[in-house]
Amino acid sequence: MENFFKLKESNTGANTDVKTEVLAGVTSFMTMAYILAVNPIILSDAGMDAGGVFTATALSAAIATLVMALYANYPFGLASGMGLNAFFAYTVVLGDMQKSWQFALTAILIEGIIFIILSLFKVREAIFDSIPANLKNAVSVGIGLFIAFLGLDNAGIIQSGDGTLLGLGNLTAGTSLVALFGILITGFLFAKNVKGALLIGILVSTLIGIPLGVTELPSGINNIMSLPPSVSKVAFQFVGFDEIFSWDMLIVVFTFLFVDIFDTVGTLAGVAAKADMLDEDGKLPRVEKALTADAIGTIAGACLGTSTVTTFVESASGVAAGGRTGLTALSTAGMFVLSLFFAPLFILIPSAATAPALVIVGLFMMGSVGDIDFDDYTESIPAFLTIIMMPFSGSIAEGIVFGMISYVVLKGITGRYKEISWTMAIISMLFVLRIAFM
Repeated sequence: MENFFKLKESNTGANTDVKTEVLAGVTSFMTMAYILAVNPIILSDAGMDAGGVFTATALSAAIATLVMALYANYPFGLASGMGLNAFFAYTVVLGDMQKSWQFALTAILIEGIIFIILSLFKVREAIFDSIPANLKNAVSVGIGLFIAFLGLDNAGIIQSGDGTLLGLGNLTAGTSLVALFGILITGFLFAKNVKGALLIGILVSTLIGIPLGVTELPSGINNIMSLPPSVSKVAFQFVGFDEIFSWDMLIVVFTFLFVDIFDTVGTLAGVAAKADMLDEDGKLPRVEKALTADAIGTIAGACLGTSTVTTFVESASGVAAGGRTGLTALSTAGMFVLSLFFAPLFILIPSAATAPALVIVGLFMMGSVGDIDFDDYTESIPAFLTIIMMPFSGSIAEGIVFGMISYVVLKGITGRYKEISWTMAIISMLFVLRIAFM
């Protein structure tokens, strides 16, 4: 394990070990496991078989994360992305477009193939490398706020306010109490330098949820272990060429491409910056391999019967737990395989129990704010917009859009256009066109 994953030679120079990496991988899975329960619900609204979607979600996550582990040697987990699955179900199928779920799956397959082609020509690598160092650090901070927001929202600690944009939820509700106690317990464990603090915090929070009625236990052993549902009703369900070569297909594929590219690039940039994996030029070594894992996962997901597979921002929890190599991702992939046979056991972990991990990870990722140059307003304003627009828009991709456009405009109008790379200029122009016409 040490030789294959180079545990003593990780990018950060950290003296990691097998135990730390495995615990980090399990921690990442625990914060990602909600997708196994949520994705089948969302896609079943579009008419897909929920059982088949569950198996497809777990299998595609395991395949993509395994590629990340063995090919890219990075500690990032992948699975069907939130937001992308909602676009699949509620815009393409149930919204104005009124397309079949087979049409949406075909669009995802095309997207994955395009990703492979873009990876071969290093287009996605060029996009990643073109993001300035200050914006990469801003992405890290923005992701921290975003996932902390998700955690608080999942626990019901915050909610849409009465007459305000945002307000406190019911702090005496069971979900809120589980999360609040979990934050304090996890914080205590970190203060005492306890190994596996995030994972222990999730497990203890799950136990606290039992008497509060938040954690629902299976009734017996037969309800815990079972064979995974068949994917026969959802696998390889694609439309014909007449629908592939259509304007609607072009729009859907472009939307999937846009969100997935910049969600993935943003997640990789943010989490890698926090883990000090970027080199002296602000680049992530082997980034093309990490992006290839994402593309392979997307193709596998489309073939098996699930929405776009992308790098999960919750991977930051594994990095925060000490994960630095592909062994962390290998452990996460193994947990997804186990989940196929112990689905009720993993799904019983309520979102309120994973909320403390997301909040604490949000804290860790805020540390990158100190690396942003706030004295140069052509750098700090784009960085600030990147940070605040991620939680406010609910999208990593949109945060990057605001940051990159404002960066190019401010550098241009202040006469510092030489600091703008051609890649940044072209991408920002495409962003503007997207806002104007789509």
